[in-house]
Amino acid sequence: MKLYNVKKSNIDKRGLYASKNIKVGEKIIEYVGKLISKKETESNPKFDNERDIYLFNLNEKWDLDGDYHWNTARLINHSCNPNCEVEGKGLKLWISAIKDIKKGEELSYDYGFSYSKEDLDNFICKCGSENCCGYIVREPSRWRINKRFKISNRTNK
Repeated sequence: MKLYNVKKSNIDKRGLYASKNIKVGEKIIEYVGKLISKKETESNPKFDNERDIYLFNLNEKWDLDGDYHWNTARLINHSCNPNCEVEGKGLKLWISAIKDIKKGEELSYDYGFSYSKEDLDNFICKCGSENCCGYIVREPSRWRINKRFKISNRTNK
C-alpha cells in the first residue's frame, strides 16, 4: 500500500497526503527524474522561474530534472515547518518523515532556495505555518528575510 494520496492542496494546486499514519524515519516515496548537466540546466528555458521547477541539485556537475508525470514526489509542497526531508546519494533520493505524520496530513519538506533579493518575489510561500517567512527560502537563510522585514517595519512606522 502506498503511504500517500494525491489531493488538492492547501499550499498549492495539488499535494501528497498521508494515506495512513507514518512514523518518523520512514521512507515515503522516491524522487525520480532525468539526470542533466548543470550546463543544460542553465541553458534550458524550462528552468527560467516563469513556471514550476522540479529540479534537484545533486552536485557541482549534475542536476535531477523531476518534471515528469511519473515522478509523483514532485507534488510534495514546500513548508517552513516541514514533516519530511530528502535523503540519499546520487540518483537515489528518498522523501522520509522527520516527525510522525498522521493520516490525512499533507506531506511537505523545506526545498527553499538560497536567499536572493532579486528572486524573492518569484518565490512566495503559501505554507501558512506559524514560522513562515513569506518566501520559499531555505531555513539557514531565513534570518536575512526576518532582518529585512524588521528594518522595513521600523522605517514604515
